[in-house]
Amino acid sequence: MAKRTVLPWIGGAVIGAVASGSFWAGHEFWPQATNLQASPLVSTAAPPSVGKAIVPSSQIMPLAENTIADIAKKASESVVNIDISRTYTVAGSRFHGMNGFAFPGFGMDMEPQDRLLEQKGLGTGVIYRSDGYILTNNHVVGNADKIKVTLNDNRKFDGKVVGRDSFTDLALVKIDATGLKAADFGSSKNLRPGDWAIAIGSPLGFDHSVTLGIISALGRTLDMPGNNNVQMIQTDAAINPGNSGGPLLNIHGRVIGINVAIRGDGQNISFAIPSDVVNDIAEQLLTKGSIQRAYLGIYMQDVDADVAKSLNLPEGTKGVLVARSAPDGPAAESGLETGDVIQKVDGLPVTTSKEVQGAVLKHKPNEKMNLLVSRGRAVKEITVKVGERPTKDQT
Repeated sequence: MAKRTVLPWIGGAVIGAVASGSFWAGHEFWPQATNLQASPLVSTAAPPSVGKAIVPSSQIMPLAENTIADIAKKASESVVNIDISRTYTVAGSRFHGMNGFAFPGFGMDMEPQDRLLEQKGLGTGVIYRSDGYILTNNHVVGNADKIKVTLNDNRKFDGKVVGRDSFTDLALVKIDATGLKAADFGSSKNLRPGDWAIAIGSPLGFDHSVTLGIISALGRTLDMPGNNNVQMIQTDAAINPGNSGGPLLNIHGRVIGINVAIRGDGQNISFAIPSDVVNDIAEQLLTKGSIQRAYLGIYMQDVDADVAKSLNLPEGTKGVLVARSAPDGPAAESGLETGDVIQKVDGLPVTTSKEVQGAVLKHKPNEKMNLLVSRGRAVKEITVKVGERPTKDQT
């Protein structure tokens, strides 16, 4: 009979590093699943409520003594606690005597005995639809065997991942419940540094904790595994392991982001996925079961003075080098070659691979994009029919 050992892990795991610091996700205790495919969820019925109302400027109230408390009370109805677990087997050893030695004849020379270990973690989620659809981070649910969702009124439900996107680190979880309070989602389009920001979540297991700060910056990109050019919101609202998947709210109590990571070597340097990105991904997961994302099929390198010199390019050349093309990819089929330097995409100058990637993501699969490239001393215009990102990159 296998022995069962419970490892109560609460906290974050380092999942990436930038410069001398580390980014921590709200929880990630084992590798993310790579084979779980999103299930198509298409309904002919009218969709349950998804709050997305915008407050007219005429209704904006001044910040009063109870403003934050009132916002937190209302928003907390749509915030859930997510507990996860995974059980795995560790092979046992034949030797069970003192200091690893067995003593034949004294009952210590036993057969190897496997052990069952259980990893536990936690995170936060936001009710997206009143019929039981909940948004959280992909790294929160990971490849969990069991997902337990606890509502604000302490009701508990088993959860199931029905859609995920590792690219944006978002996942959709379904519970068997109706009549839930869906969160109000606002737009992240007009946010400004200095705007108020409120976070609600389960840091270190303290569910429905409320913290207050401001938006510190916009358009941050993080060098994290799986994060690909998503323009993040930076905030100084206190975020800790367990907050992942929880909402970042504006002063009107509307969700403007989903908290995803913190800077491990700093204080109150936290990041959230903008609500406009969240809404787009959630709707695609609900209606299509997967994410259609544009794909060019090239490996890139920024061109600096040394690279330009090695390629015999004119002094001062700026752009992005095509280091390699994926075989049979859209770029290769359109005539883009290794060694080409992309200088413009759709008429706009580009100087970094991030800019090229961002330009590609503005397109839908099968659309055309125009590239201006340098090939040696010549300049060429190339039209590429954008492909669809391979499904292996959409866990």
